[in-house]
Amino acid sequence: MLKGIYLLDHFELIYGSACKEINKQVHIFAEPQTKQSIKRNPEILSNVEVIFSGWGCPKLDQTFLEYAPNLQAVFYGAGSIKGIVSEEFWKRNIVISSAYEANAIPVVEYTLSQILFSLKRGWFYVNEVKKNACYPVKEQVPGVYGSTVGLVSLGMIGRKVAEMLKQFDCKVVAYDPYLSEQEAIALNVELCSLEDVFKRADVVSLHTPWIKETEGLITGQHIISMKRNATLINTSRGAVVREQEMIEVLHLRSDIYAILDVTYPEPPLKDSHLYTLENVILTPHIAGSQSDECKRLGKYMAQELGRYLQGQPLKWRITKEKSLTMA
Repeated sequence: MLKGIYLLDHFELIYGSACKEINKQVHIFAEPQTKQSIKRNPEILSNVEVIFSGWGCPKLDQTFLEYAPNLQAVFYGAGSIKGIVSEEFWKRNIVISSAYEANAIPVVEYTLSQILFSLKRGWFYVNEVKKNACYPVKEQVPGVYGSTVGLVSLGMIGRKVAEMLKQFDCKVVAYDPYLSEQEAIALNVELCSLEDVFKRADVVSLHTPWIKETEGLITGQHIISMKRNATLINTSRGAVVREQEMIEVLHLRSDIYAILDVTYPEPPLKDSHLYTLENVILTPHIAGSQSDECKRLGKYMAQELGRYLQGQPLKWRITKEKSLTMA
């Protein structure tokens, strides 16, 4: 059997219900480790062939890898691996798989809930009732029927959102320069420019990875061009939006709501207007896996281990090229 360890901050949260399956297939020869414990005793890595990790994984850099000469595979029970890999890691040709698809599921669920709630202008009514201690006169709302939802980037999460929206009587427009017309047809979305997505949609949901090319992609001009009573939802990364420009627009356009699960920096600075603007809804990066949802991450990695040991193609393997496009 291959020799392995768990190396992460939240062993019980992610692998608590999956460890029995993993332990049947791999010889786990040490107690679950953390970044701090491995730093104190890196010699544990000398015999490691397989690592099961997640949030809190140390950087897999040259120093780490020198202590782990036999490392063959890393199963990362979380999302993006961008913060843990290094050039030295890729040069070693170590296999790495991530539970990014499992982590995408709750993001899609969160996004769908906010799209539907926003089409009813739900947060506007929540604020009005609290502020005035009475029910306001009902205003015109987009509603789901016949409305337009805009998606920015159709990676894994964006595609899953588009698939979910097929069951509703709304039109979906999207911006993604890498999506083919055939793929768009299959997703039942209309491809258009980024400017048109913002001008046409009643709700715009961002699913753009944070890479050099997308930093500051969404400008104040995009947001101010939105329809009356429109909503912007961001569950991707705060840095894809020019935050100060967005704040200035939200001061001018109190009818536009912004639902932000991510910001830049995160959390916002203490004096940020994002805390005080009535038309901003902040959630503390909760769209991804929380509490029992994290058990799914460990389950996915246990399944991936089975494929690896049987010599089958891995479903969630990350290559160097693929890692560059992940959020």
